[in-house]
Amino acid sequence: MIPTPHLLSLATAVPPYRLRQADVVAFARRLFAERPREDLERLLPVYANAGIETRYSCVPLEWYEQDHGWAEKNDLYVRHALDLSEQATRACLERAALGVEAIDAIVVASTSGIATPSLDARLAERLPLRRDVTRLPIFGLGCAGGVLGLARAAALAQAMPGAKVLFVVVELCGLTFRRRDQSKSNVIASALFGDGAAAALVSCAGEGPRLAAWGEHTWPASLDIMGWRVEDDGLGVLFSRDIPTLVRDGFRPALDGFLARHGLALADIDHFLCHPGGAKVIAALEEAVGVQQGGLALARAVLKDFGNMSAATVLFVLDQALANGAGRRGRSLLSAVGPGFSAGFMILEAA
Repeated sequence: MIPTPHLLSLATAVPPYRLRQADVVAFARRLFAERPREDLERLLPVYANAGIETRYSCVPLEWYEQDHGWAEKNDLYVRHALDLSEQATRACLERAALGVEAIDAIVVASTSGIATPSLDARLAERLPLRRDVTRLPIFGLGCAGGVLGLARAAALAQAMPGAKVLFVVVELCGLTFRRRDQSKSNVIASALFGDGAAAALVSCAGEGPRLAAWGEHTWPASLDIMGWRVEDDGLGVLFSRDIPTLVRDGFRPALDGFLARHGLALADIDHFLCHPGGAKVIAALEEAVGVQQGGLALARAVLKDFGNMSAATVLFVLDQALANGAGRRGRSLLSAVGPGFSAGFMILEAA
């Protein structure tokens, strides 16, 4: 018998600077003043239509008024990503009533900066973790990293029966903003992105929701749908306008294939816990899975209060589902889409 991993505990963390979307709009008017006025006025409604009221940033809003090079941004990424990772990890361990010495393996997913030594090594030093801890850093999964990273942690727990595997996801998307980039993608990113982290403890020994199955789907010829461009002043965001359409048309067949491989159908899912990439993506997901408009209430609530924190966001949705009891009843589907262009799926079952 293959052992089944359980989610022992989960915690989230956000940085100290709370950004109101109304303040960001006023800021954007000044920042993107070089765009033709008619063009700017046509783009500004993206802030109101994003479904976001507040977000969190590791730097104050005034920081974005100045130019910042790649080296400075990445130094800030390493420092603040480590701080948030530690905060989320300690809260996660406190919920599980465990100390850092209990961790046997650590998986860290992050795509909004780079670090060598990797964040897991730095976090292991800071906490500190045991010297024999197994480490797995993951880069490049983008928004799908919350689901797929948790899946890698679950697989590692299966390969190490009895071990406690810490999964940490941290994204500081706000630091990737490039002030002189007047592209539509950069404007949209400035309306969506926030910073945040989450930590989850997974083990085949313990109590909690069962991580019953996981999988993924990568669409062909889709490398240009989402990702980063490496520029002199940092990471330039790549968004295709086709993302909502691809989700609306392609998500359901990929999901049906995943469910069928595990002897399930859509009717077997009680709760949909989806990564809220944006208001249009949520609407496309609602249509794809056949729920009424507004049915993905938890995804909309997290987007409203925290914005799109890339890979970390779906774990905020899961955290709220666990808090209100939905994630502890029946069967839940955790899902996210990200660069590749890929979808990640995971089934959680009540213990």
